[in-house]
Amino acid sequence: MGFWDDVERHLVRYSAAGRFTPEVIARAEGSYVFTESGRRILDFTSGQMSAILGHSHPDIVATVNRQVATLDHLFSGMLSRPVVDLARRLAESLPDPLAKVLLLTTGAEANEAAIRMAKLVTGKHEIVSFARSWHGMTQAAAAATYSSGRKGYGPNSPGNFAIPVPVGPKLRAADDRGVDWRPQLDLAFDLIDAQSVGSLAACIVEPILSSGGVIDLPEGYLSALSAKCREREMLLILDEAQTGLCRTGTWYAFERDGVVPDILTLSKTLGAGLPLAAVVTSAEIEERAHERGYLFFTTHVSDPLVAAVGNTVLDVLERDKLDQRAAESGGFLRAGLLALADRHDVITDVRGRGLLVGLELASDEVGAEVTRRCLALGLHMNVVQLPGMVGVFRIAPPLTATREELTEGLEILDEALAAA
Repeated sequence: MGFWDDVERHLVRYSAAGRFTPEVIARAEGSYVFTESGRRILDFTSGQMSAILGHSHPDIVATVNRQVATLDHLFSGMLSRPVVDLARRLAESLPDPLAKVLLLTTGAEANEAAIRMAKLVTGKHEIVSFARSWHGMTQAAAAATYSSGRKGYGPNSPGNFAIPVPVGPKLRAADDRGVDWRPQLDLAFDLIDAQSVGSLAACIVEPILSSGGVIDLPEGYLSALSAKCREREMLLILDEAQTGLCRTGTWYAFERDGVVPDILTLSKTLGAGLPLAAVVTSAEIEERAHERGYLFFTTHVSDPLVAAVGNTVLDVLERDKLDQRAAESGGFLRAGLLALADRHDVITDVRGRGLLVGLELASDEVGAEVTRRCLALGLHMNVVQLPGMVGVFRIAPPLTATREELTEGLEILDEALAAA
C-alpha cells in the first residue's frame, strides 16, 4: 500500500473540502517546504498562518533541543521560569491594564478560556461576534464562529449573536468614498438589544478578519465597538491569533486604533508554528474571576517547553525589529499585488495590513484554478478552500521572508493568473 492509499484508508477528512495538498512534505526550512519528490514550494501562508519566523528557524531549533532535554512538561500546578518569564514579557509588551497571562496551546482553547472568563466575571452568557468570524472549533469558540461549520451539529451554546462585517469598497470602485459603517453598527446593536434577554457578556472580534476574507476594520470602528460594549457592561475580547506579534507592522493590530481590550487572545504567531497560546487580561478581571472560582485547568496549561519557545520568538522579534520589517515588506508586497491588479482584471481587491494581505479574485472557480497553477509552479498561498472563500487568497509570508522571495512569489502568481 502506498502513502495516498494509507491516507484514503486511515485519515479523517477534517476539512469540508475533503482534500489534502497533493504533495508529501518531507521537510521545511525558512520560507520553503520541500516535497519527497524533490520539489521546493514557496510558503506564502507561513504554514497555518503561524510560522512567522519561517520554518526551522535556528534560534527556535536550539531552544527546542535545549528545553526538551531539560524540562518539557509538568503537572499543571507546577511553575517554571520560562512560563513566568513569558507572562511578564507579554505583559510588558502590552498597554495597561493588560497584565495577567494564562498560557495554553491553541487559538480555540484561548478563545474558549476568554469567553468562559467573560461569562463568569460578568455573570452573563450572551456573546456577540462578526457574521464572517472564525474563533475556533471547540464549543464556545465554535458558537462564536459564523464563517463556516455551523450546519448539522445540533444546538450551539445559547445566546450567540452575529453582527455584520463593515466591508469597504472594492479596489476597482469608481470613486474612493468609504463605507459609512456607523449606521450599520448602530442598527446591529439595536437588533442585538431586541434579541438579548439582558445577559450580554462579551463581544469577541478579530481586528482584521482573516478567515472571513482579510477584512481590515475601518479606523474608528474598534473604538465605536468598544463604546457599544461599555454601554452594555460587556467585555471586549480581541482575537489576535493571526494579527498579533508584528505581522501587521505593529506588535498588535489594535494599537492602530488606540483601543485596549478587556481580554486579548494570542496563539498562532506566539509559538511561531508550535502549539502555544495566551489569554491576557487585567488584574481586576483576573481577581474577579478568581474570586468566583475560575477553572480552566488543562493538561498543557503553563507547559515549559512551548513557553521557552515563546520567549525565543519574542527575542527574535525584538532583536531583528520584525515589526518594522513586516511594515516595509508588506508595503513592497502590496505594491506588487496592485501592479498585478492593473494587469489582471480577475483581481477585484487587494487589502490588509503589513504581511497579512488579502487578494480577492472574481470567483471561487478562478481562485481554485489559480491555486492549482500556483502550486504546480511552486507557490502555496491559499489556505481556505471552503465554498465562498476560495476566491480570497490569504497571503501571509514569514516575517523573515526576503525581497527576493517576495518577488519570486509575485512572479509565480503573475504567471498563474495569466494562465488561468
